[in-house]
Amino acid sequence: MPRFGDLESHALRLIVEKGDEGILQSELWKKLSVSSREVSRLSLRFKRRDLIERRKVLHEGRWTYKLVSKKKDISIESISDCPCLLCDDMEKCTEMGAISSVNCKKLMDWVIPPVKEEQGMR
Repeated sequence: MPRFGDLESHALRLIVEKGDEGILQSELWKKLSVSSREVSRLSLRFKRRDLIERRKVLHEGRWTYKLVSKKKDISIESISDCPCLLCDDMEKCTEMGAISSVNCKKLMDWVIPPVKEEQGMR
């Protein structure tokens, strides 16, 4: 049987992996091979730490909770189109230099889309 810290880490990892879909509390205790009481205690602990949302749902005629992570997995897709990755001036870019992430128009346009585009979408 894994130490409690290992169980807690494994449970949270399973919840995070389910993303916005979440996982039923009843499904989680089966995957972890522990009692429903143990998973209930874990989920309440996670909720108190503001790591998850615990939503009451009706599943197959029974009430259970869907556990949805507030933490999201980080992926390379979130930065794949960042202009810095292919920038010709990357080697010259320094915090206090003439070329800097602080005053880079390409980077600012990527982080905060131009106002014109945003207004056109409304």
